[in-house]
Amino acid sequence: MGQKTHPTGFRLGIVKDWSSRWYAEKDFPRLLMEDETIRKYLRRRLAHAALALVEIERKPSKIVVTLHTARPGVVIGKRGAEVDKLRDELAMVTDAEISVNVEEIRRPEVSAYLVAENVAHQLRQRISFRRAMKRAVQSSIRAGAEGIKI
Repeated sequence: MGQKTHPTGFRLGIVKDWSSRWYAEKDFPRLLMEDETIRKYLRRRLAHAALALVEIERKPSKIVVTLHTARPGVVIGKRGAEVDKLRDELAMVTDAEISVNVEEIRRPEVSAYLVAENVAHQLRQRISFRRAMKRAVQSSIRAGAEGIKI
């Protein structure tokens, strides 16, 4: 039997970019756990905001968190109030200065993570799995995806 290559590791640096961009020698385990804590907190806090990807970039004096979401208005809030509150909450978790950037996903029907979340949500609502899959495939193809596999 052949050895299986991890798909994410196979694509890193070529098709797909790293979700965390930083380097540390001594503090690596602590910073990795901190990144994981930030991601879990954001996924829980912004569950309703169609959050697809959380990128974390560490610089010597601050952390830059980029949120890729289909609904930036929900994340930003009125006049940026939600982003400011989110920044303060993350600063309490990490003990570092944090900058939060929000990027809009223009076509959420093509984002694999958002399509999977949508199908999972439909299954939780007890919709027929065949119907949920067919809807996801049709909407993705209509939105311009070259192919889809569920």
